[in-house]
Amino acid sequence: MTSMTGGCLCGAKRFTAEVADDAKPYLCHCRMCQRASGNVSLAMLNVRQADVRWDGEPDWYRSSPIAERPFCATCGTTLGFRFLEGSEMMDLTVAAFDDPSGFRPFSHFGAESIHRAWLNTEGLPEQRTDTYKALQDRWDKAGAAPPKL
Repeated sequence: MTSMTGGCLCGAKRFTAEVADDAKPYLCHCRMCQRASGNVSLAMLNVRQADVRWDGEPDWYRSSPIAERPFCATCGTTLGFRFLEGSEMMDLTVAAFDDPSGFRPFSHFGAESIHRAWLNTEGLPEQRTDTYKALQDRWDKAGAAPPKL
């Protein structure tokens, strides 16, 4: 087990999760995750609920009769998913971890809703945010710096 931290964009909702060394992150393509995140898939990591400690209890949205989703009502960050009853497990969104770089997708879930054109984007043009002058000018004008990796 490895202790890992994460949280929302504004920092109001933070967590520490004990992550199994053999954890198997996955991409969820189900329509519920697509709608909840506003994206074509949601990278998730399944963890034991008892292994997640919240610093700033998240807000919870009952997204269906069988499940609810933690999020931050201040900044809107989607933080995960859990069933209402009968499971010791829950999912945390991979991108909510402070350092998600070590995670690699293991599988796809909700395959009936996969948008295949978005699966393999290798070879598309790439633009770094730190070399995009118009964006850097906006950060400079605001007297701030963009978030670091």
